[in-house]
Amino acid sequence: MTDLSLLNQVKAFVDAEADMLDFEEYQNWLDLWTEGGVYIVPIDPKETDFANTLNFAYDKAEMRQLRVARLVGGEAVSTQTTEKTVRQMGRFRILEQDDEFVTVRCSMYLSECRHGNTKTYPADVTYKLQKDADQFRIDEKVIRLQNGDSYLSSIGYIL
Repeated sequence: MTDLSLLNQVKAFVDAEADMLDFEEYQNWLDLWTEGGVYIVPIDPKETDFANTLNFAYDKAEMRQLRVARLVGGEAVSTQTTEKTVRQMGRFRILEQDDEFVTVRCSMYLSECRHGNTKTYPADVTYKLQKDADQFRIDEKVIRLQNGDSYLSSIGYIL
């Protein structure tokens, strides 16, 4: 039986994270992470050994901070023509939970507008969330892009 209260809390957290990214609140986004948290975008959506394979992103704390610095500092050339991103999160399912962590999988449809053209990137996203009092912190986020193993145009923002 699904704990609906927990599921609603998880949904609210994930929706807030998506909103922060869409509205470029990157410093607030960085605060959502545990110290050892890892942000992963594998090339192969079926991959599970992320540390020993090639990924689009495998960011621990320092790399997340550097990624944000490039975005807010204007050093990410590929974002200069991205006018807006919109994320739609859905189909939430709690996979595991214990006293310390909740693992949830959901879908994401990310749309970007660049030069007046809209592109959509569907993905499955798995979060390992650490329970922290009455809130969560991201310990691991894995974004499995539906088309990750084929050609992707330059994506210079945080998925």
